[in-house]
Amino acid sequence: MSVEVRVPTLLRPHVGGVATVSSDGATVGDVFHALIGQFPGLAGNLIDDDGQLHKFVNVYRNDDDIRYLEGLDTKVTDGDVLSILPAVAGG
Repeated sequence: MSVEVRVPTLLRPHVGGVATVSSDGATVGDVFHALIGQFPGLAGNLIDDDGQLHKFVNVYRNDDDIRYLEGLDTKVTDGDVLSILPAVAGG
């Protein structure tokens, strides 16, 4: 499955400065592992040391937050768009 991944400005240096990349996979986790294989600098920015979604990253499949779906096990289909957004904290 070819999926478009929208990369936030903060992570673009790790992917050659582009705003979107394409990757393959059946789940969000598969797509992220393929991306990390292609762009190793993304490793600590998407997945933590325990293999879970990094807590300071929000990911949407189309318009749905994957944390409320199946997390990294969320299925993707050809043409889906994954948007990576850095979490914003403040008070």
